Amino acid sequence: MRIIHRIIAVCVAGLLVAAAARAADWTEDYPAALAKAKKEHKLLLLDFTGSDWCPWCKRIEAEVFSTNKFGDFASQKLVLVKLDFPRQRELAKEVVDQNAALQKKFKVEGFPTIVVIDPSEKVVFVQEGYKEGGPEAFLAQFPKPAG
Repeated sequence: MRIIHRIIAVCVAGLLVAAAARAADWTEDYPAALAKAKKEHKLLLLDFTGSDWCPWCKRIEAEVFSTNKFGDFASQKLVLVKLDFPRQRELAKEVVDQNAALQKKFKVEGFPTIVVIDPSEKVVFVQEGYKEGGPEAFLAQFPKPAG
């Protein structure tokens, strides 16, 4: 019985490490993300969020962004940028300024707003607010490859 408990504990620890690694795929550095998207020929997903106060932002994080299905898709097709507007914690001034400028540039008025752009900064699609359906519904918004 002890062996089973140890195996379960190791499996849970592995899942937690994998989830933490997936969370590390997000950046706050828009210029670096844009350069990476150009180099790797990927789309950029801009997540305009109020991570510590917005219930719908927390829901999209839990039901879409933290799933394996989204993580697998993102690792192949996306560069992920979190543009946070928290109320309970401070961000560096340059991050605050960058996020405000991008909010204005992409005309973001509410949270969450997801803006997907190509490496030339052309908007592919925008999702304003939370939409039900989990990762399947979210990923269905992406253009399908030609052919």
